[in-house]
Amino acid sequence: MKAINASTSKKNRAALHFSAEEKVLLNSEDDVYMDDAQLEFFRRRLLAMRANFLNTEQETNDHLKERDRISDVLDRATVEETITLELRLRDRERHLLVKIDQALHRIERRTYGWCEETGEPIGIARLLSRPTATLCLEAQQRRERMQQVYGH
Repeated sequence: MKAINASTSKKNRAALHFSAEEKVLLNSEDDVYMDDAQLEFFRRRLLAMRANFLNTEQETNDHLKERDRISDVLDRATVEETITLELRLRDRERHLLVKIDQALHRIERRTYGWCEETGEPIGIARLLSRPTATLCLEAQQRRERMQQVYGH
């Protein structure tokens, strides 16, 4: 990784944390936003996330089966606590799976990457960090401010 100095731009410093393929996306011209190659990149990324979550769900199921074979009370309590935390995490992942499926559907419809509120581009950097994003940063910030004010 190259050294970061004062002359390195903010965009370049942020790009240092991305893979080569992600850097290519970040440096794409604005007129190619959400072209076929970009949509395919995000489709692959979302499918990989989905497969990873489904795999961890299977691991949780395996742990649940394993729990029944433990006879020591203290060991069983430790395993129960671990499984409880794992089930909470799987619940969060199930919600994210729904968002992943919705994002994949938006890719099929070619509406992926566009803010559902303003119609503006969400932006490659934001989608790299949150591939299920449906709002551009400004719209998301507005929504969060409204939630703070009105408690929704």
